[in-house]
Amino acid sequence: MSAKDRFHEAVKTSLQKEQWVITHDPLRIEFGEKDEVRIDLGAEQLVAAEKAGKKIAVEIKSFLSDSALFDFHLALGQFLNYRLVLETKEQERTLYLAIPIAIYESFFQRDLPQASVRQYQVKLIVYDPVDEVIVKWIN
Repeated sequence: MSAKDRFHEAVKTSLQKEQWVITHDPLRIEFGEKDEVRIDLGAEQLVAAEKAGKKIAVEIKSFLSDSALFDFHLALGQFLNYRLVLETKEQERTLYLAIPIAIYESFFQRDLPQASVRQYQVKLIVYDPVDEVIVKWIN
């Protein structure tokens, strides 16, 4: 299994441990006549039996290249485009960017990622790929 696939499975398992039901893997959404996006996961969590379910979409990033900044630029661009599509096609679904704890504790503590996350209101899921748990949700 490739490293990317391991990260994908780790996030999927982490969500399931928190009682999320994976509804799409990947979540495919058409936009216009010629574009389709593929967000890594779609999930739902029933808040309570008498309440409507909360829906999320999760784009999983591993940050495996030599440049975390390059990976971040790609991830942010993807995140913003996916959020636009979701706001148009599936308004009930909240988009999260899933990142490994090691990247969160190092790269995401730098000024540029912090300013970008604030400016663009990026919601994060910080996950531990080894223990397959979600460490923190950042809204």
